[in-house]
Amino acid sequence: MKFGIIDVGGGLRGIYGAGVLDRCLEEGIHFDCCIGVSAGAANMSSYVAGQHGRNKPFYQDYSFRPQYMSVRNLVKKHSYLDLEYVYSTLSNAGCENPLDYNALVQDPAQLVIVAARAEDGRPVYFTKEDLHQDDYRPLMASCCIPVVDQPYFIDGVPYYDGGLADPVPLQKALDLGCDRVAVILTKPIAPEQTGSRDKKLARLLQHRYPEAARGLAARADRYNAVVRQALKLEQVGTACIVAPDSTEGMATLTKDKASLEKMYQKGWQDAAKLIAWYKAQKQE
Repeated sequence: MKFGIIDVGGGLRGIYGAGVLDRCLEEGIHFDCCIGVSAGAANMSSYVAGQHGRNKPFYQDYSFRPQYMSVRNLVKKHSYLDLEYVYSTLSNAGCENPLDYNALVQDPAQLVIVAARAEDGRPVYFTKEDLHQDDYRPLMASCCIPVVDQPYFIDGVPYYDGGLADPVPLQKALDLGCDRVAVILTKPIAPEQTGSRDKKLARLLQHRYPEAARGLAARADRYNAVVRQALKLEQVGTACIVAPDSTEGMATLTKDKASLEKMYQKGWQDAAKLIAWYKAQKQE
């Protein structure tokens, strides 16, 4: 039986997923297929590498540095979030908080990193084979927030946040042969998402990348549809959803240390549901 796990990310709310995955590492819970979107891709990379606690300071400490995200970055580099700082300056070998690339590669789990092609709005599913020591460009592409960041280019192709194209890649997990799938959300399951903010931002993106703008405008509808599908699968035991009971007032880029800590602790505690489900399914 093949077990998959998805972390949908959500900017700094992704610290919730970091808490869930840290608890999984503590309990020795190993998934065969690990899929991450946006910040969820960063969380998942550390999880596959077995680096307990690595992601938390990115949210709770580094994000407060002006080099990480700031109006200064927006003025100087035309991107609020400096992806090179996050995934190179901080993450390369010998740097402040390096990703253990060798451990990542040696772990048998599949790793899938979801990004969206800006030119046609279609999803791209990067894998371990697309990562190299000190070359984590797929993570940068997956985390490139539209409008506040310029698109991130890989080999001449512009990319945006994977959530534009496949916000909850449940079907991808099923296509990869997963029999059981855990889904980490970073917003409460109810009420459903309205997408009002996405639609406003899509208008700003429309002129340069109309297909990506369409994806952004439709993101909430896609998200809601897949969450409904996951809820049906959860009723028969083939899926497990973990989601916070509140966002503690956090939007995508809210920097508040108390709220971040609460979200991390929520994730750590809510992981108990996922772990119980995983162990029960393993015994079947």
